[in-house]
Amino acid sequence: MRTVQQRAMADHARFVDENLKRNYRANFIHGVLGMTGFRLIYAPTIIPAYLLLLTGSTAAVGLGSALLQLGATISPIASGARIEHRSHILPYAIRVGSMMRLMILGLALTGYFLTGNVLLFATFACFLMLGFFTGAQRVAFQMLMSKLIPIRQRGRLQGYRNFAGGLIAAVLAWAAGNYLIADEWLGHGYATTFLFAFLLTSAGLIVLKTMIREPAAPASRPQMPMRERIRQFPELLHDRDFAWFLVVQCFATMARVGAPFWTIYAGTQLGLDGALIGGLSFVFLGSDTVSNIFWGPLGDRWGFKIIYVFALASSILGVTTLIIGNSAVPIYAAFVLLGVGGSGWMLASTTMVLEFGNVEDIPMRLAFVTTLEGVIAATGPVLAGVLVATSGFKPLFAIVLAAVIAALIFLIWKVREPRHREPAI
Repeated sequence: MRTVQQRAMADHARFVDENLKRNYRANFIHGVLGMTGFRLIYAPTIIPAYLLLLTGSTAAVGLGSALLQLGATISPIASGARIEHRSHILPYAIRVGSMMRLMILGLALTGYFLTGNVLLFATFACFLMLGFFTGAQRVAFQMLMSKLIPIRQRGRLQGYRNFAGGLIAAVLAWAAGNYLIADEWLGHGYATTFLFAFLLTSAGLIVLKTMIREPAAPASRPQMPMRERIRQFPELLHDRDFAWFLVVQCFATMARVGAPFWTIYAGTQLGLDGALIGGLSFVFLGSDTVSNIFWGPLGDRWGFKIIYVFALASSILGVTTLIIGNSAVPIYAAFVLLGVGGSGWMLASTTMVLEFGNVEDIPMRLAFVTTLEGVIAATGPVLAGVLVATSGFKPLFAIVLAAVIAALIFLIWKVREPRHREPAI
């Protein structure tokens, strides 16, 4: 006789299979619209240029990036604790997703209606809260995907939606730089860009809310106080592969601290204007986009460790090219390599973490990883901004290069492919 747990797992699998086409389509459309809008915010081009315009300070660019990450450091554990005992996650995901999009709208409105120090303060406040809800959303939405999409189809889904969303984002980013920002559309080109991002991401959230059919969780943890749950975090490290994966993520996150300064450095070499922002955004997002066609199916077939290896190798080549380049061709080539590396890193790291350990531990594994990344990403940009202001860009890029090389070494020698280690989730 089957146990209650076995029957619950069988019912869950049957529900997932019966609604797979609908949920796959909903995740794809939401992802395309979301990726399009969010990449206008998070690509290492528009926001750094905007902050430099407001302040004229590389340290302020670092502070803005740090605030985004600080917010994302605070929320993941709380988010994981709020959902790990829930039978259904979608209502919570919609709430935090809505708040995240309101912060993007806030960036647009502050740009339109505020000036001076008030504008700067409001912009930084929006960054902090945007990061807060981003961290909460990441845990909720990744957990939701793990419930709805079988493990061997997640790579294709993310790869194809990232391709479609990235293709649109690359064109929009080019248009934003060359027209919206350069021509000051609606009186403020950057604010208009943020407004477009808000509209696109909101449309994606509406699709998700109206189309998704979510099954009840086949297994979950009992609700407990967050402080008590945090005390159990060391138990997750008993899995040595997951523990070393965290080490890799730490070094990879250290490497990404340099991202806000890539465009600023390119501007010192080529002249920072709307056309350059648009061009660099286009090649970065375009290479990011095209590479997803290969990343997703490759990961589904062979696992995502190999994607992570290729992504780190591409980033090493990109940073090296940026260091030695002082003209348009090598700088644009560096952004291509960095785009390829960034897309692979995002796809591989967010998918691999779902495959370690037990299903019921997924929310807190996500929270653990996101929080650890956030701590590094929150402090790193401030220090990086100070380093650039005092010593220039090359020392920062050298540190970034060392970090990504360390990440690659530990990944190859210390982390086994989770899919080949034990049965898939």
